[in-house]
Amino acid sequence: MKIGLVGLGKMGSNLAQNMMDNGHEVVGFDLNKDFVKEVAGFGAEAATSLEDLLSKLPSPKIVWLMLPAGKPTESTVATLTEVLSAGDYIVDGGNSFWQNSVEDAKKAEAKGINFFDCGTSGGQSGARHDGNFMIGGTSAEAFETLKPIFEGIAQKNGYLYTGAAGSGHYLKMVHNGIEYGMMEAIGEGFDVLEHSDFDYDNEAVAQLWNSGSVVRSWLMELAQEAFSKDANLEEIRGTMHSSGEGKWTLQEALNQEVPVPVISLALMMRYRSMENDTFTGKVVSALRNGFGGHAVDKIK
Repeated sequence: MKIGLVGLGKMGSNLAQNMMDNGHEVVGFDLNKDFVKEVAGFGAEAATSLEDLLSKLPSPKIVWLMLPAGKPTESTVATLTEVLSAGDYIVDGGNSFWQNSVEDAKKAEAKGINFFDCGTSGGQSGARHDGNFMIGGTSAEAFETLKPIFEGIAQKNGYLYTGAAGSGHYLKMVHNGIEYGMMEAIGEGFDVLEHSDFDYDNEAVAQLWNSGSVVRSWLMELAQEAFSKDANLEEIRGTMHSSGEGKWTLQEALNQEVPVPVISLALMMRYRSMENDTFTGKVVSALRNGFGGHAVDKIK
């Protein structure tokens, strides 16, 4: 299958390689020409513009977006809705707000274009191998065309067609809200150890807890990796940046009158970390860098 991939940053580049490893052809475009050149070096076909990318795709065209949420995604979807034909496909693989995906789908489907919102989890390593995908969109029948792609790029049982447009990004939003709470709890636990009377080896503790304990997880593995590089995380600040999905989860919970105290406090602690340094913040910052390549603020 030949896929047009728009957005070749950290996630897009890895996803392109994953697709090609699984027998698909990729035509790649990004406003950053260096990104296009890099992906071409992996075997993708380079496109010089969105129009050029579309000209290289057979029908039905499949255009997969890995762009930042908001204006970059919305403007590209609007353009594609104007130039694609009935039966073509748009897959939004970024972290778009689910209500935007609902509206994008309405506009696309009014012209017969299939629209799918795909929540992508697993960080850069998941994009590269055995990812996790939550997919809402036009219909289960239309999804059958895309299914062979996900069969290859996802881990076993690592993709799910969730139903109506918007449901994929809604599920990813809640997933990220849970992620906020889990990372906050890990950070707070190590903060208690840091302030105790005992001299714990953080790396050894993370390794121990990830070896058969109830809290074993990829996040704990990432904690061990971070501590192996910087035993007390002295090289980074504890500022915990947020991409917005935790806030969206909280807002939706408030709309539905569903109590989510853990997610709520985890989000508040993200905001708290922007004012003063905390060890909790250091741990969560290191974890975000580990799974998603998110930037950390170094102590100068």
